[in-house]
Amino acid sequence: MGELWPVPDVLAYLAGRWRTERSVRDLASGLKGRFEGVTSFDALDGGGLISRESGAFTWQGVTRPAERTLRYEPGSAPGRVDVRFADGRPFHGLDLTAGHHVADHPCAADLYRGEFTVRDPDRWRTVWRVGGPAKDLLLTTDYRRETPHT
Repeated sequence: MGELWPVPDVLAYLAGRWRTERSVRDLASGLKGRFEGVTSFDALDGGGLISRESGAFTWQGVTRPAERTLRYEPGSAPGRVDVRFADGRPFHGLDLTAGHHVADHPCAADLYRGEFTVRDPDRWRTVWRVGGPAKDLLLTTDYRRETPHT
């Protein structure tokens, strides 16, 4: 997978617009889906970033608009943030100081385990494995900065 890219200030790293491509695999049924769109990380009043993802999600041949909003609030150090849902509920912590992080989010009977990998100044990836009584999913998302650092 290559070298990891340590991120000393995660909010500064994420700020801006990213092309977003996600593959979704239902490991139980073998079905596959795809999301393509943009994620914008914009300044949040009081500090942090608001992440707005929008695009198109295709599942079983049907494409629909899709969007998601998350809050990235300052953590205990510049390389760390607290990720929250749009309504303020906690989602997970994120520490990219080593360029890699694993986070868990229990949700009812399901467990979401996310692996975050920073590849370079303009590319990062998340891999979420979702398991539970009715879910067995693998979601892999690649982010590429729209305007690369020069």
